[in-house]
Amino acid sequence: MNKKSNTYSQLKAYLSIMVSMLFVFASCQRHTDMQGEGEDYLQGIWVQDSIPGQDQLLNYTLYQFKFTCDSVYAEMQVRNKVQSIADSCYNNGKWTEYAKAVYSVRSDSMIVDGVYTKPNGKQKISGCHKHGIYGPRFLIKFKSKDSLVLENRFESRPIILRKTADLSCVPKKRWEL
Repeated sequence: MNKKSNTYSQLKAYLSIMVSMLFVFASCQRHTDMQGEGEDYLQGIWVQDSIPGQDQLLNYTLYQFKFTCDSVYAEMQVRNKVQSIADSCYNNGKWTEYAKAVYSVRSDSMIVDGVYTKPNGKQKISGCHKHGIYGPRFLIKFKSKDSLVLENRFESRPIILRKTADLSCVPKKRWEL
């Protein structure tokens, strides 16, 4: 009986290892360096012209998004009337930030995962203003052919955008401008 019990234990250990390996290999997925399709209605350049009451605000950001396939490139015009950063970075309260990311839309939400960049598209790892991870989560409040209203889940101010150019998705290697 001892030999039978030992064989059973070995078989049980073997099956446990096989099941574990199955889970490991099944959870792996190959990430391609090619863009995915993205959402048809987003393809293009979207611009935020103004924010209601922006003259009374101490700070605000105006956005421009370029959606190409499943990639998004963001340009953020920041205005800040209160100097809360070093003189060398303040630039009279006006500066531009850039980001590139991959987005996905699920129901009424847009999930964006990317990085802040320099104007040339290279990742920004230090310097003035924001750097590192760019990961807003947007609620899609309204969408039409030429109008889009997003709400950043971390801020309550709506981002009202108008489409200025249509683009067609032609998948390329990621981050080719």
